[in-house]
Amino acid sequence: MAPPAGQIRPVRYLGVFALIVVVLYALVFFTGNGQPTPKLGIDLQGGTRVTLTAISPDGKPPAQDSLNLAKQILSDRVNGTGVTGAEIVQDGNNLVITAPGNDGDQLKALGAPAVLRFRPVLTDPSSGQAYQIPVSTAPAPSSTSGNSAKPSGSTTPSTSTSAPATSTSPKPQGAPVPLKQAAAQTTTTNPPASSTTAASGTSSSAPSVSGVADPDQAKAIQAAKAVRQNPAVMTDPTAQQAAVAATDCSKKDPLSGYDDASKPLVTCDVNKQFKYILGPSFMDGSQIASATSGFDQQGGSGWIVQLTFKPDGAKTWADYTGKNVGQQAAFTLDGQVQSAPRINQQIIGNTEISGSFTQASAKDLANVLSYGSLPLSFNMSENQTVSATLGLSSMQAGLLAGGLGLLLVIVYCLFYYRALGVLTLLSLVCSGLTVYAVLVLFGRWINYSLDLPGIAGFIIAIGITADSFVVFFERMKDEVREGRSFRSAVPRGWVRARRTILSADAVSFLAAAVLYTLAVGDVRGFAFTTGMSTLIDLVVVFLVTHPLVVLASRSKLLSKPSFSGLGAVQEAGVELRAAERAANPAVKEA
Repeated sequence: MAPPAGQIRPVRYLGVFALIVVVLYALVFFTGNGQPTPKLGIDLQGGTRVTLTAISPDGKPPAQDSLNLAKQILSDRVNGTGVTGAEIVQDGNNLVITAPGNDGDQLKALGAPAVLRFRPVLTDPSSGQAYQIPVSTAPAPSSTSGNSAKPSGSTTPSTSTSAPATSTSPKPQGAPVPLKQAAAQTTTTNPPASSTTAASGTSSSAPSVSGVADPDQAKAIQAAKAVRQNPAVMTDPTAQQAAVAATDCSKKDPLSGYDDASKPLVTCDVNKQFKYILGPSFMDGSQIASATSGFDQQGGSGWIVQLTFKPDGAKTWADYTGKNVGQQAAFTLDGQVQSAPRINQQIIGNTEISGSFTQASAKDLANVLSYGSLPLSFNMSENQTVSATLGLSSMQAGLLAGGLGLLLVIVYCLFYYRALGVLTLLSLVCSGLTVYAVLVLFGRWINYSLDLPGIAGFIIAIGITADSFVVFFERMKDEVREGRSFRSAVPRGWVRARRTILSADAVSFLAAAVLYTLAVGDVRGFAFTTGMSTLIDLVVVFLVTHPLVVLASRSKLLSKPSFSGLGAVQEAGVELRAAERAANPAVKEA
């Protein structure tokens, strides 16, 4: 039978909280590769600063609108949640990115255009096999029959193209087919009529060579385009052989970010194992509404990137997969094949990219695809390590301030509430344990970095938590003052205090949410910690403080007026009622 209103089973509530803490710390110690400590911000641990110099398509100074858009996209990539502690500052034609830690290569990768294209893999007309050529047989593939077996020792990347609802991920079928020396006619898959342009009218042409400041780089791009994006690659075996021979997978691709979507492309896969002959792009990344990473537990494909298309993109993808069942489609990022799965059925709706992804690479790819391609190309002109702007002494000062504030709250509660003050201390300890675990996990999951504004938010949260205790205890004292015992006052006082606590925390959380939405930079970190602490306060008050007070009210020792701190309140209540009876003799004792 359910307990009466205001009555609870305290052990059950405390058990739920204990389970939450156990789960949190199990995640802290048994997941992730990092240390069980919060990630610190730039002002506390230092970081890395990378300067990216913008290159416009026409070689002229980049337009201000393009720079602003590039800054916004890079900001979303590096600090999409606003709590990673990263900063992006525009300095002329440069964008200076500063982020916690020492991973300069990751920051450098942020400057990649991240142009995703969907291209058909061309097929051999006689065998129907896709031109997926092992690097070990290139650049001079031997003449074989169209049904040649896979070369010894070669492996096909594990890739899939399927709707997310599919329980298993189809694997590529058939062996890679070496190019023929004979002048045979080459066929292609059948992209939609708009295959020579990007979907939805979006300009898909890569930055022109004239926008490259380095003459040697511009010459290399022009030479690579002339051979590897020669329109004759679509039909001429001689042009195909030349393009394959000119593609060196062991070196940095000069066409990375500069390939032309309206022309065919000969390129390598991300693992440098295969060379592909691809047709013109039939869709690009502008048709992706969102991208997320995850682990494929059902299909066994490892880490994957799940794509959600915009309406036009979903239609283009459904039309293409419906017309090209049995063919391969390549997902290229900045001209490099990420995955080239075989289409086993028409796919209506969303899809996924799988391959040799790690958790980090899948997350990075989903991140850049979600926030779009850069309107400009960038060269890294500087990479340096920066020291902490405030340092360990500032963090120690902030922690000292928080410790002093916590100590004052505890002393006040012990002096004013006595035994109830001890319960306040236990509640604050439970709140601190929860906050620490959440900080560590958020540092791993959303790259949350604790900085001084965040520490300030936690110091303010101590007051918010203490305020909840005060409201509950004062409501309970009102009930005792009216003549009720400690035990009977607890449920009635909780019912009255609960609404006030929820209202006060709702206002605090709403203020933090508005500040987080409207603010930028470190202020967002302050708002984030304040809002998070407010939610944790509710959990602690409902699952710890209230049950502990209920247990105390049922204890003979703790419920004694002299020990609980409620004796003076009871005496004041007796005197008040006696004065009322003396003033109005008609009032009877209840």
